[in-house]
Amino acid sequence: MGESELIGALDARVKRREERRAFFGQALGAAALGGAMLAAGRAGAQTATPTPTPSPTATSTTPILGPSDYLNFALNLEYLEANFYAFATTGAAIVSTLQGGVVTAGVQGAATGGRAVNFTDPVVAQYAREIAADELAHVTFLRSSIGALTVAQPAIDLSPAGAFTTAARAAGLVGGSATFDPYSSDENFLLASFLFEDVGVTAYKSTTALLTSTLREAAQGILATEAYHAAMIRGTLYRKGIQTPSLGLIEAAQKISDARDTLDGSVTENLTLGYAPDDDQGITPTTNAAGETVSNIVPLNSNGLAYSRTSDRVLNILYLNRAAVTSGGFFPAGVNGAIKTSAAAT
Repeated sequence: MGESELIGALDARVKRREERRAFFGQALGAAALGGAMLAAGRAGAQTATPTPTPSPTATSTTPILGPSDYLNFALNLEYLEANFYAFATTGAAIVSTLQGGVVTAGVQGAATGGRAVNFTDPVVAQYAREIAADELAHVTFLRSSIGALTVAQPAIDLSPAGAFTTAARAAGLVGGSATFDPYSSDENFLLASFLFEDVGVTAYKSTTALLTSTLREAAQGILATEAYHAAMIRGTLYRKGIQTPSLGLIEAAQKISDARDTLDGSVTENLTLGYAPDDDQGITPTTNAAGETVSNIVPLNSNGLAYSRTSDRVLNILYLNRAAVTSGGFFPAGVNGAIKTSAAAT
């Protein structure tokens, strides 16, 4: 059985299970109601007043999420990353054949505003090309796995004057009428990549826990890849920041990290699952127990575990909004699929 068939089977199983629950719930409810009416009839047999029939309880309209919904949420993130790296390395968006979806799965949009980076550091250029190929492979794999339930690529804003500058202003990297152009230099490209990569790792860490069997194994493979990407970007920023302090890269990464923490709000700390009020870290060096300076390439909690973010808090960052909204920031019309609302961050 292929991935697409497996997802369809799992979705169908979830729906059948919920239908059975609803059926038995209604049947049990009817039986209980019938018993109550019978008892009331016996108790009130000497009176002429009938027992009123209770009003039915409203049925919840909360959608039941299946494996394809979680994978489609991940696919939206991959559309964003794949297009950003495609623009940076080739000057064009991903191919149109990887953008479409089923009619009911959201409006297809274009990724706009990007352009090629004139890399001056050959190592950064090589990293960018490697990540671009990996992200394109993720889009291709997820679309193939989800199959007939695949959502279309939503509209994506990758313009310097749009979402990137909004994010940079929120972080205090630019002010006034200045813009942040992620395509103007190796360093700006790295900072823009840092904005995406850390969020992708926390998103996949949370999402993989909601999947089962083969699907979980596949998602964990993407999680590992995204973690490698994040380490590449964080390590390169750190190296450049230490070698050339005047670039201010370590300080800039810290500001981006602080802005993400502000956007996604505060949650109750869970050291085992990786949730925390401060679930983001820059690359500012720290000291160990011996007082020695150590780098902070891998952001971990006190148990040595990477952080997690729920999908709604991931959207707080990508929509660049602390409120519960369905669009904004890098997704001006919102993401496509059942998971599309950010959290009311506290």
